[in-house]
Amino acid sequence: MASTGITKRSRTRRAGESMYGLLLLAKNVAMTLVALLILVAGVWSSWSDAKPTILTKGLERGTLTVSRCDDDWCTGRFTPGSKGSEARPKVRVDAAVTDGKKGERLLVAVKPGKDEVVRTGTAGVLHAWVPFGGALLLASLVVAGGLRMRRTAWGLGLAGVAVLGASFATLTF
Repeated sequence: MASTGITKRSRTRRAGESMYGLLLLAKNVAMTLVALLILVAGVWSSWSDAKPTILTKGLERGTLTVSRCDDDWCTGRFTPGSKGSEARPKVRVDAAVTDGKKGERLLVAVKPGKDEVVRTGTAGVLHAWVPFGGALLLASLVVAGGLRMRRTAWGLGLAGVAVLGASFATLTF
């Protein structure tokens, strides 16, 4: 009788191989959930500013004339530019979306029920999505290191850099 060269593995070895496979699967599921959690948190964080920036229908829109800036906020007078808007003597906007110069005029939308405004237009939209851009960068590290999906990680990282770079460019120049 000819020998086929196949030896049967023991039950212990087969169980160990199955357990190793389960551990790899559990690690991949956990890393995928961590990456998704980071991305969802980035969208969640960005949406509070992005919603009034993108969906301006029904919101008070107008112009903010900057009168004073500190490290975090700039304040100024709101001049209405849409029907149903009312002038406000003092509203505030994130200092990152301004040059910080007295007299600077920005197109803004008022957040409902607040004295806070967000910048509209391309610069405002890109600035609102900055937390999501950072989340893309962080998720790319998890995808590269935890999931070993380097091409996908490069795509996420480059998308994050594009969002952050475009925001910087529109707010600076």
